[in-house]
Amino acid sequence: MDTQQGSPDSSSEECTVLEALPGKGSLICSQHKGKVPASYCLQCEIAVCEDCIVEQHVDHPTDSLAKIVDQQRVALQDRLDAAKNRLPQIRNAAQGLRDILLQLSAQKNSIEEDIHYSFNELHKTLDTRKSVLFMELEVTYGLKQKVLQAQLDTLLKEESAICSNCRLPGEALEEANEAVVLQTHKDIGERLSDLASQGLPLQPEENDQLELVMEVEGLRKSIHNLGAIITTNAVASQTDVSGNGLEQCVVGQPTSVIITTRDKSGGLCKMGNAALSAEVYTPEGSVMDGEILDHKNGTYEFMYTLHKEGDYNLALRLYDQHIKGSPFSLKVTSSPDDSPPTTSGANAASTGSSDGGARRRSAKSPGSRSRQKGVRRGGSLFSTPKKKVNPIEDDLIFKIGTKGRNKGEFTNLQGVAASSESILIADSNNQCVQIFSNQGEFQSRFGVRGRSPGQLQRPTGVAVHPNGDIIIADYDNKWVSIFTSDGKYKAKLGSGRLMGPKGVSVDQNGHVIVVDNKACMVFIFQPSGKLVTKFGSRGNGDKQFAGPHFAAVNNNNEIIITDFHNHSVKVFSAEGEFLLKFGSNGEGNGQFNAPTGVAVDINGNIIVADWGNSRIQVFDGSGSFLSYINTAADPLYGPQGLALTSDGHVVVADSGNHCFKVYRYLQ
Repeated sequence: MDTQQGSPDSSSEECTVLEALPGKGSLICSQHKGKVPASYCLQCEIAVCEDCIVEQHVDHPTDSLAKIVDQQRVALQDRLDAAKNRLPQIRNAAQGLRDILLQLSAQKNSIEEDIHYSFNELHKTLDTRKSVLFMELEVTYGLKQKVLQAQLDTLLKEESAICSNCRLPGEALEEANEAVVLQTHKDIGERLSDLASQGLPLQPEENDQLELVMEVEGLRKSIHNLGAIITTNAVASQTDVSGNGLEQCVVGQPTSVIITTRDKSGGLCKMGNAALSAEVYTPEGSVMDGEILDHKNGTYEFMYTLHKEGDYNLALRLYDQHIKGSPFSLKVTSSPDDSPPTTSGANAASTGSSDGGARRRSAKSPGSRSRQKGVRRGGSLFSTPKKKVNPIEDDLIFKIGTKGRNKGEFTNLQGVAASSESILIADSNNQCVQIFSNQGEFQSRFGVRGRSPGQLQRPTGVAVHPNGDIIIADYDNKWVSIFTSDGKYKAKLGSGRLMGPKGVSVDQNGHVIVVDNKACMVFIFQPSGKLVTKFGSRGNGDKQFAGPHFAAVNNNNEIIITDFHNHSVKVFSAEGEFLLKFGSNGEGNGQFNAPTGVAVDINGNIIVADWGNSRIQVFDGSGSFLSYINTAADPLYGPQGLALTSDGHVVVADSGNHCFKVYRYLQ
């Protein structure tokens, strides 16, 4: 081993050169043959022998070579370990980049398909319109031509009759024979008078106007600007979060945080439409939603209201990556007095002195453990639950589950489906689907956490295809997975198209209906993955959504969607045409505070899980309120997915209580 000595000072002699003994790890001094260094010059940072110390390093501090070697061995090992410890980080980051590249490529391919699809549809529409115009032209021309031709035929017929009847009188007059004239007048004189006096259509009964009006210039401009590729350079590691919601959270009062997106250099992003997600984790471990407002200038506002004291966590993700500082710890107190005081009058006014007023304006969390409000009993979200006098009247048959990761235990269960013999539960935070008999006996479960095809990252919706396949909406993986009835992976669909699929259902054609919560759209796929159609956008219009959750299909093959933040249920045709909607924000009969699960019975009645009011309501097919399912003895706590079992009972995911419940339902 060769070691190079540093220069001790300007007056020092030639540096000592060290050599290793052949076949050994010990050093020898090349300046003093046979001498073995036993010391280490701290100033020159080199091993030295006794003669070196006397000759070249007489005034330099030294230490034991063995001690220094031990120290440097430890230091070298630490540096080696530190370097090796970077490898998993680098490999994880590289894998993350590969995933993003794959997703980027999938998005590109999806957009290419959408462009082809959209322009093919435009071509079809233009061809259809072209055919209609040709048909209108033929019909209009035919009607006009028929009138004019009939008129012409009449005139030509009369012309022929007159010419024919005038021939004999003309000849008689030319002969100047009195007998012939008298006979001719007698024979056809009256006929000539009739021809002369007959009314004829001498004026045109139609015109020749046929014009084409084509407003092509406006259409050409629209086509010129048709479509746009939307993106942003925002990255999670540079994005900032600020606002009162991080500092002061008071029970029942709306609060918010501001997310300011930045690029890799820290520069402000000035475009909207970033893929941002936000989740508030309650002290019990369940997940509650809020509302994200895109200001379209690179900033976003996440608004939420918490209804229970305790320690919460706020997870903010940008393109599936935690934003800088996320997850944030939130301390929720019962009143502003428990938080740092504020002296600003404007602040006091904004938070409001009346707790009831703030509650009326806010979306309510299931943490309030609300009482139902329906035709059979009173109560509201903020009343204190009372024990039911006669629990036998309750519709609950049984409930299954507690919080945990084992069989029959759940953490934030979401979607529910029912087959002929089983109940299926999407156990979101345990990354699996659990299957039970209609009597609640555990049968099986499947699912492996991950972001590869066949793995589950955050299953939120589940449905059963008529062929027995199990269809799972995976919110975080942004696709829908298809498994066999025994849990073997078959395929995925929607990759590159979906942003955050929440609920899934199957229509009477076997098509897969996907509710994209993040994109505020509904997609309809063939099981092969081919897109049939899609509809919806973000907003509060009839054909718009604000955080849609789940879907159901009625006997008319109409699609029923729960529109979470618009507090309504909307019904569409199989082609995506809007038919009707019902519901408004409130606690009364037929009102919602963020509807979630939905199912349809054999009579077409619509059963809806009312998340914020923690109840289940029943409506007829036109949206008129009928009743509710009685859950008083064991109140719900933020119900999510909902389905009808084969024996006609209602099963609901009681997410906040980490269990599912089965209720009697009289159809």
